[in-house]
This record gives sequence, structure tokens and C-alpha cells, in this order.
Amino acid sequence: MAVIGGGWAGLAAAVNATRHGHRVTLYEMAAHLGGRAREVSHNGFALDNGQHILIGAYGETLRMMALVGADVDALLLRMPLRVTYPDGKGLRLPSGPPMLAFAWAVLNYPDWCWSEKLSLLRTATQWVARRFRCDGSLTVAQLTGHLPPAVREELLDPLCVAALNTPATQASASVFLRVLRDALFSGPGSADLLLPRRRLSALWPDPAARWLQANGAMLRISHRVERLLPDGTSWQVDGEPFDGVVLACTAVEAVRLTQSCAPGWSAQAHALHYEPIVTVYACSLGARLPEPMMALYSADAEPAQFVFDLGQIAGLDSILAFVISGAAPWVARGTETTVNATLTQGRKALGQYLVAPLEALRVTTEKRATFLCTPALHRPAMRVLPGLWAAGDYVAGPYPATLEGAIRAGLAASDAMA
Repeated sequence: MAVIGGGWAGLAAAVNATRHGHRVTLYEMAAHLGGRAREVSHNGFALDNGQHILIGAYGETLRMMALVGADVDALLLRMPLRVTYPDGKGLRLPSGPPMLAFAWAVLNYPDWCWSEKLSLLRTATQWVARRFRCDGSLTVAQLTGHLPPAVREELLDPLCVAALNTPATQASASVFLRVLRDALFSGPGSADLLLPRRRLSALWPDPAARWLQANGAMLRISHRVERLLPDGTSWQVDGEPFDGVVLACTAVEAVRLTQSCAPGWSAQAHALHYEPIVTVYACSLGARLPEPMMALYSADAEPAQFVFDLGQIAGLDSILAFVISGAAPWVARGTETTVNATLTQGRKALGQYLVAPLEALRVTTEKRATFLCTPALHRPAMRVLPGLWAAGDYVAGPYPATLEGAIRAGLAASDAMA
């Protein structure tokens, strides 16, 4: 079988299919594997093309990492979920059963009054009673609109944009509740943050590639597939026959390859809208934040929602990564404006932790980082045609565009081939 695309979904499909006994050929148009979650180099040292976090509930991702020989404990810094701000506010979950930890964290949230805390706990209890289901037409803003502004602005809205890369006013409430259910209420450790100690390529793409090569799969890197044609009960990929194909490339590439053979599916994939993510890497010699990852107050003139201290996480001392999710307005303003606004925001919010000037190092912009996760969104189906399956974080499924969503999509498509 053929797998077209060497991102996280494609590698999951290739590894799973190889384990099922298929002879796999994987095509990747870029010179590297990993897609939108990979290592990039800058002036002789390694960064990522964006900051990604995992959580303890990402069971399939962690299982697949271990399967290909990645040392999960060494590669990931595990810590209880925290959404903390430089001024001391924030949610800090202790260790223990997630539901009890969440209740404790809410009750001990600094500066919230009792009515604000109890309002959130009552609402969370209602979500649990309804099994985290809601009207599929609701946005997150509509779902949470009755809650006090501080609860929404300091906790729920940042969680929404971090999980769905979609502003609360546009984001699907049903998908948001699914993420909360799995993160906060699916067992011990499910809500833990897992922060990469190494570059993203070391977590999954590199060990998966080594495993595939060791188990007989063929990797064709820097090969953009030009033609995908049905051939009776099989398929031709650039003239080479295969008994089945998994489309694990970007939605844009999948649209191109299926325009003639599956125009309806192609049109649905083409109709997806996207939201960018911008990461501003900056350096301040000697900087060290109170937490490896901190939330920031985001506003019209302050773009970033989170900042990562890469010295604490990955040994890149003095380097901070500012993440701007839902970044379409800032992409429209231009890179220079975005960088200047981010540095101004960082100096203001983190001034007490900066012992040297904060200067920009690199900016990465993923213009199609994720699909816009809106209510009642019709995502393209996994099955395209007989013998042709799609895998990617944009394919129909319960998860937003996350690493876990990509891995699960790859596993599901390759299982369907078996």
C-alpha cells in the first residue's frame, strides 16, 4: 500500500499498516518528515516550526511513540495542568484524580470571589451530568456566556484557543467539551501537561522513520505525488500500482489529487477554512520564568496567549517562545507589527524575570496550522473511494486539529485497509 504524506498522521498510518503485514511505500513532498510538527534549524541550533504540547489523555500518541522505541519519559516533561499568569493568577491542578484536582484548583484560584468559583463548579458539574454533550450549533462563547467574565477571560477562553486554535466566539462548543472531558475527567494523569524536552522531530517523526526502515518500508522523501489514478480494484501513484492508498498529505494536496477521481470529496475538503499560528522566538540572556509554560493576557495590542521557557523544558537557556493562536488578524497586520507587539507584550508581562533586553530571534508562521473548528462543521470523510482513505487532523472525527487527532486518523485509515 501507499501512504502519501509523512506528517504525524502519515507516519502513524505507515507504522500501523506495516505491523498489519502490508508492504508500505511512504511519499513525502518535503525534504523532511513531521509536517507541521517538526524541527527547523536557525543559526546553528534547533528550534521547532511551532510549539506543540501533549497532554496525558493523548493515549494513542504516547502508545505509538513507545512502540517505535521513543523514550516517552525522557522526551517529555510531565507536570500537572497549569494555566498561570506572570502576576500570580491562574489555575494550578495538583496531582491526583482529575475531577477532585480540578475542584481544588478552582476553589484555590487567586483573586476569584466565591460566586465566580462556585459558578464554574456548578457549570462543570452540569457538563459532567450531560456527559459533556451540547447542542452542536453552539459556540464556546455561547456555551460559557453565563459565566463571570473573569472565569471566561482568564481560563476558558485561553483553553479554547489553545485546544482548538479557534476564538471562543467561533469555536465549536461540542468539540471543546470533548477535549475537556478527555483532559480533565478520563483518569489519573489525563490532564497532565507533557512538554517536549527535545525537538518535535525526536518525539515521533525520527523514531517512526527508523522503525519503518528497519521493518522494510520504503520512504520516498522529497517526492511530490503528481498523479493518483484508480486502476480497477487498485490504484496507481505516479504510475506505480498499489492495492490501497492512504492520503495523509495536507488537505490542499489531497484536494489536488482527488479532483478528478473523487470531485465531491475534493470539494468538501476544499471548503475547509484555516486559522494560522504564529510563534515568535525571542532571547533574553539569563531569563527564567516561574513556570516552563505560562499564560499571557491577550488583547488587541497584545497578541500572544502563551509563552514557553525553553531553557526549563529543552535546555535552550534564555530562549522564550511566544505563541499566537487564532492569529489571522496578526498575520494580516504583517510580521514586523506582530513581532514588535509581541516583544512589547513580553517586556511588560515578564519584565521582572528579564535581566537583559528581549530581542527577537525567529518567527514561524503556519498559515494553515489548523482548520477553523466551528460549530456543525462538515469535515471530509475518512473513506474517499474503495481502496482510498484519508488521514489527517482535518478528517471527520471527534478531535480538533491536534497531534492526537492526527495520530488517531492515521491509525483509523490504516485499520480500514487491513
